Amino acid sequence: MDWKALRQIADKVNAMLLADISHVAGLVTANQYPSPVGFADVVTFTTHKSLCGPRGACILTTDKALARQIDRAVFPGEQGGPHINSMAAIAVAFKLAGTTEFKTLQKQICKNAARMSDKFHERGFRIPYGGTNTHLVNIDCKSVTGNDGTPLMGDIASRILDVANIVVNRNTIPGDKSALNPSGLRLGTTWISQRGCKEKEVDMITNIIADTLLSLKPYRYSKTYSTYSYRAKIDFDQLNQTKIKIRNLAHNLGKDFQSKSYGYPHSYFIDQTNNIENNIDLEIKGLRSAEFLQTVTSNDVTDLKVGHHQHTQITQGKVSTRCKLTRTKKDLFVLTVPGIESVRIKTWLRDLSDGYISLDHDDIFSKTPGPIAVTDLGISKNQISNNAKVISIDKPYFVGIESTIPKNKKPLPEFNFADISSPKKLLKTKLFETHESLGAKMVPFGGWNMPVWYSSVSEEHNAVRSAAGLFDVSHMGVWDARGESASEFLDNICGNDIGSLKIGDSLYTHFLDPDGKAIDDLLIYRTEEQCFLIVVNASNDTKNWKWVNAVKSGKVMIDRDRPWSKSTGRRHVTIRNLRAKSSGRDMLVDIALQGPNSKNILLALATNNKTKSTIQQLKRTKLCKIKLNKYNLIVSRTGYTGEPLGYEIFVHPDDLIQLWNSLIKVGKPYGLLPCGLASRDSTRTEAGLPLYGHEIAGHLNITISESGFGSYIKTYKPWFIGRKSYINSKDRGKIVRFRFDNKGVRMAHLGDPVVDKRGKVIGKVTSCAIDSNGLLIGQALIIKNNAKVGNKIGIFQNANNKSEKSKVELDYGDKVTLHESATILPRFMKKPKI
Repeated sequence: MDWKALRQIADKVNAMLLADISHVAGLVTANQYPSPVGFADVVTFTTHKSLCGPRGACILTTDKALARQIDRAVFPGEQGGPHINSMAAIAVAFKLAGTTEFKTLQKQICKNAARMSDKFHERGFRIPYGGTNTHLVNIDCKSVTGNDGTPLMGDIASRILDVANIVVNRNTIPGDKSALNPSGLRLGTTWISQRGCKEKEVDMITNIIADTLLSLKPYRYSKTYSTYSYRAKIDFDQLNQTKIKIRNLAHNLGKDFQSKSYGYPHSYFIDQTNNIENNIDLEIKGLRSAEFLQTVTSNDVTDLKVGHHQHTQITQGKVSTRCKLTRTKKDLFVLTVPGIESVRIKTWLRDLSDGYISLDHDDIFSKTPGPIAVTDLGISKNQISNNAKVISIDKPYFVGIESTIPKNKKPLPEFNFADISSPKKLLKTKLFETHESLGAKMVPFGGWNMPVWYSSVSEEHNAVRSAAGLFDVSHMGVWDARGESASEFLDNICGNDIGSLKIGDSLYTHFLDPDGKAIDDLLIYRTEEQCFLIVVNASNDTKNWKWVNAVKSGKVMIDRDRPWSKSTGRRHVTIRNLRAKSSGRDMLVDIALQGPNSKNILLALATNNKTKSTIQQLKRTKLCKIKLNKYNLIVSRTGYTGEPLGYEIFVHPDDLIQLWNSLIKVGKPYGLLPCGLASRDSTRTEAGLPLYGHEIAGHLNITISESGFGSYIKTYKPWFIGRKSYINSKDRGKIVRFRFDNKGVRMAHLGDPVVDKRGKVIGKVTSCAIDSNGLLIGQALIIKNNAKVGNKIGIFQNANNKSEKSKVELDYGDKVTLHESATILPRFMKKPKI
């Protein structure tokens, strides 16, 4: 560091020079790093890094006037009262820093860092900045890559090393785009040098870290439409051997204190002595302990009642161990295991809970639900049967399932999705006559007679964007799933993580078929601990209902690898159609209130402060149960228009008409308009949201990943219907939003060709509608390389099969089809969050 040059630069521009030497202050005292004293106007440093003192900081200056300003800024504003004990400890640290021994330590710190840097380079790691002249070492984790080229990133590398009892920091390095996703690690040699480590020990530490990092298997999955979460897995044996090596090295360095407690959860090791004569009880505890055990044991835990037990099996690699599982409370279990296997099993369970070891060597994505705590209860009185049945053959997944292939199990028949008949007569919602009285234009949609608009698409569209719109969506399918294993069953049939939902939360998810193709997209709300509200598309309601109930009955094939398997949780869940009269008082239908004034409209109907407070505090994707005026409602802050503020309101159908009319009345001063399906389609298209049959599935067979919603398929779940096929599928392109460059052009339609600037076909239109500015906006599936925001594309609207003359046959007056120019927009519309 050239402090003199920095001083000259500061003087040239009439600036003050502040030198922060927090990291290197100790090195400065030992002349191992240039001192800024005499050059900088102000010097700041902390006392707990290379100075090896207590936590604290100092601000130095030789300018008396400046010192007074700094004092006033720090005391009593920036900092509270002085801590005399800390000041005394810092004084001791300063005294030690003046000794010969301290200077020798600082020299060794620098030697150790340089040695570590060189050793990492020898092991194949790129060293940012070409090395180090301080106590800090940076390494580039991207030196390690997965089979598909996914790089190892700093955050996951530091987490795994931490589990192995090696504490390092993630760190941004040159080339990183964000500090939220750094690709480097930062290691300091100060503390290990204080412990007595020299070049020999540094080589050992570096090799242990390098061996661990090089053994990792990096992978990634979608976090959002355009970003990824980077993860990695480590082999179980590799992790535990690393822990033992680090423990032994630390012990060999000696210690100056006596530990009063030593063990789980802070530290545990696989070389603990087994009890070979007795069985051992392991307590398994956690909010998702049942789901955890469902993943790692061969029995069906959903059938295990409190106070009862099941015989089961745990498989680690090629070793299978018979065990006994007892359920003592809803989320509390006792697993009885043979003493000779107890240490390995409990260590494996604990490491699985941390989420960094592989469930299956061929599947790095999956992990167990959790976390859970595994406590060794000691010698058990329980006996483990050598003859009892331990495997639930119908289970679609558990760790080690590939080794259990039953004989004479017949495959279940495939579900016939084509054999779903549409209603012969158009259905009507309870609001049909209300729509007609408001002058709505009615059209068939999904087997229903629905309002397409009342005034005009553009007027209703703009009302949603600037004021509020009220939509009749009571044709949508509304179900509930309730029971002890409702969460388990829904996790089997949905791609998202249903078990992670908290009461009052909602999520977007999909039904997939065994081939990983979308059956439908849907919303799920958790209304109670064992009750979920489910909303499906109206056009798919009948198909979905038959599919889900066929899966629940165990009568259809759900897994091509194990075609006899059946969903777990199916025996302890009840699925109800809440639009059916059989649901009685629990019947529910849905209307949607969307737009910036929607909250004020709801508040206008509220009759007490408690209800108003609930509405005011309701956050996006959350729901609440309220009594609004005289109506008992479930209100969720969700919607399908892209509006940051909007609600979906679930009401008993007997109250639907009155609620609709009440909202229209109180909403009039706020600009509320009744809105039809056309503006619902235009707002969702403008927002970039998908429609089943257009951006999902349909005749283009668009996958969830291609649609831009792959982050809602949680491939870390070990099993759900269609998981394996979905993971193995390859994207052909991606959905983009586009806007036509000119007004007054023709509407594009599903399937219209999209070309690049050279006329090459690069995709197909999926949707098109009018936007808030009166231009046509749409979505299209196009090749990824052409999907850059700002790219110009061409669209042939209303493409048909009519043949045209060849170019050489063209004559005066002939017409040729030309494409209309458009521009690719950001994937989703962004409005300020409310």
